[in-house]
Order: sequence, then structure tokens, then C-alpha cells
Amino acid sequence: MKGRGIRGIGIDLVENDRMEAVIERWGARFKDKVFSPAEQAYCDSKGFPAQHYAGRFAIKEAVTKALGTGMGPLVAWRDIEVERDENTGAPSVRLSPRVRRMIGSGEILVSLSHTRRYAVAQALWIAPASRQRGGSRN
Repeated sequence: MKGRGIRGIGIDLVENDRMEAVIERWGARFKDKVFSPAEQAYCDSKGFPAQHYAGRFAIKEAVTKALGTGMGPLVAWRDIEVERDENTGAPSVRLSPRVRRMIGSGEILVSLSHTRRYAVAQALWIAPASRQRGGSRN
């Protein structure tokens, strides 16, 4: 990626059992606040939905950490939608227009892994060289 640089990095770990407890307690209210209809349909189609909700939650948290904003007034849960490549299964994110404007011509790359107990996600904010925070441009 010559001429490009890492602007931010984020990681998040979510316990699947904890996500399951939150969903049991808050149900649709929680799901509708955090996840798009497409994300909900995907997760609910799985044998252990909480594992997949936890993965998407972890990705959203990792993205806000990479952006340096956290969840709040600049970035809301539904500003980040997790998608899945139908051929490879690899996750990617679709960002709201507001967040797209914030990152300019940069891009967000994500990675996700989960076990029966945990979901872990990492996000990189890749920006053009002109927006780097110093470092070499070779």
C-alpha cells in the first residue's frame, strides 16, 4: 500500500454469554439500537445467534477505537454496518455518510474471529499518505 498509512487501530473482545444475556434482557430494543435489519437477519439465522451478534458488536467497537471516537455523538451504533462476503465469509463494514465524510478517502479494514466463548475483532483505519500522522512516505 505504497503512499498510504495506518491512521488508527482498534481491537475489541466480547464474551458470547454476556451478549446472550443482554439480548435476553433487552431483546428487540437492544438489537434495533445496535444492529441493522440485515445484521439481525444474518445473526438470527444462525444456530447460536449470540456468537454472531457478539462478533458484529466487537467489530463496531473496534472501528470506533480505530477512529479514536468511541461510541457517542460522533459515531452511533447504526453508523457502522457489518457485512459478510458471500464467497469468502470475510467481514467488511459499510459506513454511514457521516462517518464516510469523517474518514475522507480512507478505508476501514476489519478482521473477526470467534470461538464458542468469545468474539474478537480488529479494525484498521487506512488513510492516504497526505493524512498520515508523520512517518515515512517511502
